[in-house]
Amino acid sequence: MNASGDELAPEVRAILDAARERPGGDTRVSVDARSFPDAVAETAADGRVPVITEVKPTSPTTDGVRDDDPVELAREMVAGGATALSVLTEPDHFGGSTESLQRIREAVDVPVLRKDFVLREEQLDVVESDLVLLIARFVGDDLPDLVEAARKRGFQPLVEVHTRDELVAALAAGADVVGINNRDLGKLEVDLATFEELAPEVPDDVLLVAESGVKTPDDVRRMRNAGADALLVGTAIMDGDVRQNTESLTTST
Repeated sequence: MNASGDELAPEVRAILDAARERPGGDTRVSVDARSFPDAVAETAADGRVPVITEVKPTSPTTDGVRDDDPVELAREMVAGGATALSVLTEPDHFGGSTESLQRIREAVDVPVLRKDFVLREEQLDVVESDLVLLIARFVGDDLPDLVEAARKRGFQPLVEVHTRDELVAALAAGADVVGINNRDLGKLEVDLATFEELAPEVPDDVLLVAESGVKTPDDVRRMRNAGADALLVGTAIMDGDVRQNTESLTTST
């Protein structure tokens, strides 16, 4: 199931090539994770939209670099109502770092997702977080083993899918937090209909996250109406006043 280079946009091929070269940690981590499902439930009970806001200095699909202190950005997001934070640790193409994740996790009390391109088990041991992203398209047949390895360390794995086949694989691997990415990583094109097409096939006991392409309160309502328990939002939060942007989306009921 591993994606061949020919199927991927050049930017994504470069990211994966770099990820394959990055080492794992020297010692196995053990995480006392903050519960993401509990955080989602608490936000919903408060009458707000559960949003994972993303600390993303830059990316291949955005212009420019945001060079604010990531800890201050994270604090502003939480003050704006973020249910959880996604922190990029990919250094070469997203300007992320494991140091930023560590600092942010120490500074906030919400769950923190490590967003990176984890391809091998030892790469789980680089840094502690509450959730860890596993992209079904990139790990292929190793997905069940990586889900299990993540859980043994205390992580909550968020398994990202984009197609029906990837969703089937994620559910077969025992994923209980699934992210449907509206962005096709082969073409870097975004279509919110992707979530709407796949969401009905996700069991009710799986926590479902809509990823990519959410920019406005109308987009939030569209994804929530389609079955999203939570939304992961990056660019629309980072572009401008992050606290105000977070408040705008989390109150889009």
